[in-house]
Amino acid sequence: MTLPIQFSDKKTNKQTKFISITSGKGGVGKTSFTINLGITLSRMGYRTFIIDADLGTANVDVLLNMHPKYNLNDILNKEKDILDIIIEGPGGIQVVPGGSGLQNLADLDEWQFSRLINSFQTLEKYADIILIDTGAGLSKNVVNFILASDEIIVVTTPEPHAITDAYAIIKVMDNRDSSLKPKLVLNRVESPEEARQVTKKMIQVTDRFLTLKLDSLGYILEDSHVLKAIKRLRPFVLTDPQSPASQCVKNIAQKIVHPEETNQLEVRKSFFNRFKELFNK
Repeated sequence: MTLPIQFSDKKTNKQTKFISITSGKGGVGKTSFTINLGITLSRMGYRTFIIDADLGTANVDVLLNMHPKYNLNDILNKEKDILDIIIEGPGGIQVVPGGSGLQNLADLDEWQFSRLINSFQTLEKYADIILIDTGAGLSKNVVNFILASDEIIVVTTPEPHAITDAYAIIKVMDNRDSSLKPKLVLNRVESPEEARQVTKKMIQVTDRFLTLKLDSLGYILEDSHVLKAIKRLRPFVLTDPQSPASQCVKNIAQKIVHPEETNQLEVRKSFFNRFKELFNK
């Protein structure tokens, strides 16, 4: 379904919040988390968009069993505007499809980059929250999306190799901008106690060796409903809204829209200005 021309403006005049969701490695459930978080936020009344920024191996549409006619490549090739490529997903989310084989941002010429930024900027009129599903790992594309965002969520699992990879990307953030405050989400934990222990250790390590402040945003319990939903290509917050995993995602969404600590005096440049500066470095 193509985004209709009469798509209504967002309800508030508050600045659109850009949230990058990233991971140190693939296979930790980052994209599934992004989709289910987006649907949860949408059902809470926030106009939520997902940008599939996993350039080259975009798969948000795959997990949603959607077959977009157009994607970001069509914007870069001057064939479509961003409102032409957006598709409506389940639960009221709006999806900006990525494209398999999409070229590196570093390879875009000045005109293409400007067109991409202007396209994303168009979404501010319609979105309360924009979730950016980055690629896994430490590529320049991933790092630039992270550094430009208003908030950063790092998704990992309790496995030692996943924790190591998550720490690696947090360390890169610290090297680039130690004022960042990434939030940690532990996926597929066996119990709240395991989540507390793993989170505590990660925060202790970052406090000891890094300058930035890592905080916990929550955890998602291991839940058989999740795998069943993924096999059916359906979001688990819709198929099993009362399941343990769905309740965990709801708790995380509540923390995003109602943060405990707010610094009203902190003023950051817009996502677009930060992104332009990073691209030009």
